[in-house]
Amino acid sequence: MYLPQQFAESRAEQLHRIVRENALGMLVRPTGAGFEADHLPFMLEAAPDGPGTLIAHVARANPVWREIGNGDPVLVVFRGVQGYISPNWYPGKHETHRRVPTWNYEIVHAHGTIHVHDDDKFVRGVVARLTRRHEADQPRPWKMGDAPADYLAEQLSHIVGIEVRLTRLEGKHNLNQHHATPDREGAIHGLESVGNAGLAQAMRDTAKPTL
Repeated sequence: MYLPQQFAESRAEQLHRIVRENALGMLVRPTGAGFEADHLPFMLEAAPDGPGTLIAHVARANPVWREIGNGDPVLVVFRGVQGYISPNWYPGKHETHRRVPTWNYEIVHAHGTIHVHDDDKFVRGVVARLTRRHEADQPRPWKMGDAPADYLAEQLSHIVGIEVRLTRLEGKHNLNQHHATPDREGAIHGLESVGNAGLAQAMRDTAKPTL
């Protein structure tokens, strides 16, 4: 990934936030026919002494789990907030006309090795953790025990667990850091006017001094 220093995001808490808020990751792997990409919801399990692991599951019918070898290197891409920036939003444009369009975004590349877990205990654990995470804000969270045991066992038999043991996380936030404050504020207000509040907030947060 092209990564100018001014756009590099190395803070673990921010890298983890982007992954957790944008769980649908793109798993990229090389094959004999070229590169393949699978889009899977992942859960990050952070570790105090390293980048941690990603867990997910795939349909048993998906050939990915048969084609990969345990320990193969993979890349998982997580895309955060993003959006188009019009030069019309920059006050400086109206003064000099020396502004051009751009695209702001935040992204994380998770590098690691992949491992297949075709066993009931691991798969149940993956589903339980993913369910707790994504049902947490529901008024009456669904839990695995809500489903009949035989039905649940049948559904679990159709999926296979995967784990990505991370070696490093690489982050980028291209959020107008190199622009003057009036232009940054103009872009933030422009994004808010078109309903992209998430990207606008990310730009505001990036502008705050690090304590």
